[in-house]
Amino acid sequence: MTVTTPAVASSFADAIVARDVAAAVALLHPEVDFRAMTPNRIWETDGPADVEQVLRAWLEDPDEEVHGVEATEPAAVEGTQRVGWRVRVSDADGMHVFEQQAYVREREGKVGWMRVICSGFNKLPEEI
Repeated sequence: MTVTTPAVASSFADAIVARDVAAAVALLHPEVDFRAMTPNRIWETDGPADVEQVLRAWLEDPDEEVHGVEATEPAAVEGTQRVGWRVRVSDADGMHVFEQQAYVREREGKVGWMRVICSGFNKLPEEI
């Protein structure tokens, strides 16, 4: 691994915010090491195709409508970049928000290592 440039991690987050899964996947190294933790599951995959399936599960659930995705403030932790996104969704139970933070390390100009943590769904008050 090399020191991660903010551009690689930020470009990944920008693709997520745009809900452009193909662009996010294009930024992944062929041997990406990806792990994530959501409230009910640990996701462990290797390779862009497997990561694509995870991203689609998070952003394209047929039982939810995504109302917006916004970036959170990026930061550096030595050679690791932190980026994140906050997602507003609705389902049969109403409006919810969740946030995911990703820690990214670069490999050969691509995302080579990523760890993601998710806040879980948080119910929003009913809008008037």
